[in-house]
Amino acid sequence: MSLVKQLWLAILVVMSVAFGGSLVVSVLSARHYLEQQLQVKNLDNATALALALTQLDKDPVTVELQVAAQFDVGHYKFIRITSPTGETLVEKVYEGRLEGAPEWFARLIPIRTTPGQALIQDGWKQFGTVTLASHDQYVYKSLWEGTLELLTWFVIGALATGALGTLAIRIILQPLRDVVGQAQAIAERRFVTVDEPRTPELRSVTRAMNDMVERLKAIFAEESARLEALRKRVNTDPVTGIANREYFLSHLREILSGEDFGSQGSLVVVRLAYLNELNAKLGRQRADALLKGLAQVLYACGDGRPGQRAGRIKGGEFAVVCPTIPSPVEAAREVHERLMRDWAPQWLPEFPDLFHLAGVGYVRHQSLGDLLSRADQALAQAQAKGPNSWYAVEDSTARGLTLPAEQWRTLLTEAVSGGQLSLAFFPVVRNDPSRPLHQEGVIRLQVDASGQLLTAGDFMPMAANLNLTAPIDLGVVKLAIEHLRKGAGDVAVNLSAETIADFGFRNQLVTLLQGYPDLCRRLLFEVPEYGVFRQFDAFRDLVRSLKALGCRVGIEYFGQRFAESDKLASLGLDYIKVHPSYVRGIRDNPGNQEFLRGLCAMAHALGITVIALGVENRDDLPLLAQLGFDGATGPGVG
Repeated sequence: MSLVKQLWLAILVVMSVAFGGSLVVSVLSARHYLEQQLQVKNLDNATALALALTQLDKDPVTVELQVAAQFDVGHYKFIRITSPTGETLVEKVYEGRLEGAPEWFARLIPIRTTPGQALIQDGWKQFGTVTLASHDQYVYKSLWEGTLELLTWFVIGALATGALGTLAIRIILQPLRDVVGQAQAIAERRFVTVDEPRTPELRSVTRAMNDMVERLKAIFAEESARLEALRKRVNTDPVTGIANREYFLSHLREILSGEDFGSQGSLVVVRLAYLNELNAKLGRQRADALLKGLAQVLYACGDGRPGQRAGRIKGGEFAVVCPTIPSPVEAAREVHERLMRDWAPQWLPEFPDLFHLAGVGYVRHQSLGDLLSRADQALAQAQAKGPNSWYAVEDSTARGLTLPAEQWRTLLTEAVSGGQLSLAFFPVVRNDPSRPLHQEGVIRLQVDASGQLLTAGDFMPMAANLNLTAPIDLGVVKLAIEHLRKGAGDVAVNLSAETIADFGFRNQLVTLLQGYPDLCRRLLFEVPEYGVFRQFDAFRDLVRSLKALGCRVGIEYFGQRFAESDKLASLGLDYIKVHPSYVRGIRDNPGNQEFLRGLCAMAHALGITVIALGVENRDDLPLLAQLGFDGATGPGVG
């Protein structure tokens, strides 16, 4: 029973006892007083009637008329005149019913009074005795009205006390509700603190909960920092701080084989002309500063461009993959201009022949070895052009679907309304491929009657430029709901980074999902990591809205911005999908094994399921299970 109900019960009991006691005292006191007054009235009226009859003639008619007149105006129960011998001469009796109070009330509180008596004289002789009793219904009426008035005031007092008590309890217990909400948030894998109340007893409870949350946050932050340091040590170049060869090539393989970016892009390679001479002339510290400056400029080229990454391939050779720039000429020119503006002027006076730069295009599913060979050939062409020059190979045969912006707008708008969008489903399995976790629904766009399908990477960047991601994502959710209505199992869908900040989209999504409460628990939503941290507050609100409906929420391609993962402690995520760059070639990378083992342990401590992306071989599943992964997906799974 809640405290409010207990309060009302206590008020009911107290007021009932108080009312009962007050009623007994009040009624008994009033009855005693009214009995006395009734007794006095009986005596006075009997004396007055006897005196009046003494002065009149004693014929029966006169006596009876006097008694009748007195009875009619005096509200008597009875008036009786008896002779000295006991014979009744005249008698008037009230034969009506009790009025002004219930019969049960009169039986419960009886009125006991002695009738008034007086002698009637006839000269010096006694004519008779008058006996009368006033009617007691007016006494009962007065007692009943007083009881009702007392009850009314007690009810009003009880209601007022209960209302004030309820309000007081709500105010007093607000900190306790905050603590309960805090505990529920912890159960949902969200770590939040609350303000300490003024009440000492509740303050100690709140302080203890806050201390526990802070300790959990500190443990999570320490573990995150340790894993981030390990990740940098394993996957970044110690001198320049950008991706090392293994990590960069793994990322490049994912872009070439995955569907999250366009079907074509560019690779820009920068090679220092004479690295050994640079080291000999500049010394170690200045040579490292030169390399670090070059790396910083290359890294800055990817600001605001999803998937663009710089890496150090070997000693004096660096590369930048540009999945959002399909033209290698454009990519090479941009990188060359940045180098000549932000890095080269500092070193050209000492080394006029400083670097060479080449750009080549790639298409989806192209061999990595073939791409690197073409990059080497382009570098040779750049070197032949002279110092600090650049060269790019524009492969016209690798052109994808190219349309003007307005035609893209028409195509995408009609696709949403005309049913050209569809979902391709890929299994996400547990460590045993025969045990599915869920299916991931990946969007496809049919561009013409021939049935040609475009992947998300081919058209979603243009949709983002045209602000059309919201209707497309809403269409994807509708397709997933239709799939769930027809079949069993769970389905995960992706939301674009640009969509999660759209308040109108969130309202439409919540309204749509509210119509299918039984399907929400089978529907999973995931957002790319770069979108999460770019729109973190919007993503946090989206998570709360979706989880309130029973949906599960996760982050896809997790691990690229691990240094900011301490923010995730307050989200209550259900799962994360680790970036393929860490998973590919895991058997031959002990450093990544250690990093992923720690990542899984930390995620499990928060109750988060961990799924590996980009698994190329089923033989890797046992190792991934040993590292702590709960599931996997990729070309090697199915």
